[in-house]
Amino acid sequence: MKIVFEDQTFSFELLRALGYAPYGGADIGECLSTAYRIEDGNFESWYTEWYKTAERIHALALDSSEKGNRVSAREFYLRASNYYRNAEFFLRDIPNDPRMLETWGKSRDTFSRAVELMDTLVEKVEIPYEGTYLPAYFYRVDDAQRPTLIVHGGYDSTGEEMYFAAAAAALQRGYNCLAFEGPGQGAVIREQQIPFRHDWENVVTPVVDYLLTRREVDPQRMALLGMSLGGYLAPRAAAFEHRLAACIANDGLFSFRFGEKFHQPNQGPPVDLSDSIELDKLISVLMKKSTNLRWAIRNGMFTFNADSIKELIEKTEPFTLDGVADKIKCPTLVCAAENDHFFKGQPQQLYDALTCPKTFMNFTSEEGAGEHCHSGATVLFNHRLFEWLDETLGLKYE
Repeated sequence: MKIVFEDQTFSFELLRALGYAPYGGADIGECLSTAYRIEDGNFESWYTEWYKTAERIHALALDSSEKGNRVSAREFYLRASNYYRNAEFFLRDIPNDPRMLETWGKSRDTFSRAVELMDTLVEKVEIPYEGTYLPAYFYRVDDAQRPTLIVHGGYDSTGEEMYFAAAAAALQRGYNCLAFEGPGQGAVIREQQIPFRHDWENVVTPVVDYLLTRREVDPQRMALLGMSLGGYLAPRAAAFEHRLAACIANDGLFSFRFGEKFHQPNQGPPVDLSDSIELDKLISVLMKKSTNLRWAIRNGMFTFNADSIKELIEKTEPFTLDGVADKIKCPTLVCAAENDHFFKGQPQQLYDALTCPKTFMNFTSEEGAGEHCHSGATVLFNHRLFEWLDETLGLKYE
């Protein structure tokens, strides 16, 4: 699916932003007009135009707020948050680029302003974690004990984005939702400089511990949803955290080893990954040809606190579910996207390795849902996800 851009990565990130329109994260005309001003494949142009749109919408939010127009202000703040997130996305080429923290900070702050104006019950919480904390939003329907969806993103998502991706839909269906950021994500990497870790059970267990202190949470009906790289992280956690009643991998990911990218069929002789000079030469050439690889490498070095490509490869080596997937006990849903340009084929690998009750759910291009994490088809994804989850958790509604 190509929208506006010929560059696949730019087209996908535009689709990702557009896909949050049903939950208040975008207005289609705003996104398209922004995209048409961007030079295809130019990271600086992407930042400039999305930031310009975010600032304009932010100003409208402030104006509406001053006039007492609560609903309009909330809607403007939500869209501004998503647009700032999108503007910050490609700011990885310059280490410690000050625009990254400033733009991401505005995405978080405008979302916080929107939260204050919501009819939904929302709490910003800090979950104790290894001498520090994990930032989270706890969304609840009411004071009753209810099933709860735990959701986290992946390689590049933020806790604020998870509202558009999952929390809003969960609330509509009577679920509480806890959206949190772990190591390598959101504020945890940007403010605390804590990088990704492969043993995600050590991240999720404190989250579960926290939820069990909440009287609004049904302890027998807690489900975990991981998005994108979260398709590895969530199953990894579920393999060792057995208080979860269900696990969803969107999309399923069996391995996230960067070294494997350079040993693919039809790519010539294998690269000597121990030779830093040879490796840097190869990556330099490939990054000039692919905006996706250029961004992925730069973002990886940022989120893993890696000083070199060789170090990034070493730090991602443990990111595999080989010998782990068969330890998952709870019912697990593995989602797959027909045209996934990141992890095609990996959902099937994960599904085949599972020995627990399992479901494979494929999303197709004909449905408009064939892109990575079904971007552009968020409503359809949530429809199918929550039908599965209702049935798995034994929920029946009049």
